[in-house]
Amino acid sequence: MKLESNGTLQIQKPINEVFEGIVNPEKMTKYFISESSGKLETGKNVIWKFPEFPDKFPIKDIKIETNRSISFVWDPDTVVTITLEALPDNSTLVKVNENGKEFNEDNLKWVLENTAGWANFLACMKAFLEYGIQLRKGAFEFMRKK
Repeated sequence: MKLESNGTLQIQKPINEVFEGIVNPEKMTKYFISESSGKLETGKNVIWKFPEFPDKFPIKDIKIETNRSISFVWDPDTVVTITLEALPDNSTLVKVNENGKEFNEDNLKWVLENTAGWANFLACMKAFLEYGIQLRKGAFEFMRKK
């Protein structure tokens, strides 16, 4: 049995704006990461840095379907897939799925933490794309190593 982390949220923006908000590091650094070595593009690898962690995270095996889906690997045991669906009111349904971990006690903790993390990603993206608000700013200072 494989574990999955999931999150879904509707964003009141057209699909092309939501897609660009995910693949474009100039947008994503406003609500999710602090640095990126480049745009998410099929076949390319990039490095992400988060403001609350000293580590850098390689993003590999990127696959892009414009205005439809983004998938990548940042944990060798999982694949992240973000799918976008245009809704009749010109908003976008965003679904995140990260899966591949084997069922065990340590990975149960992982699925809970990552589900919360993807919910945070979606809420931060919604706040930024709809209202220009940066929810992550200062939110995770407590996690920095002293």
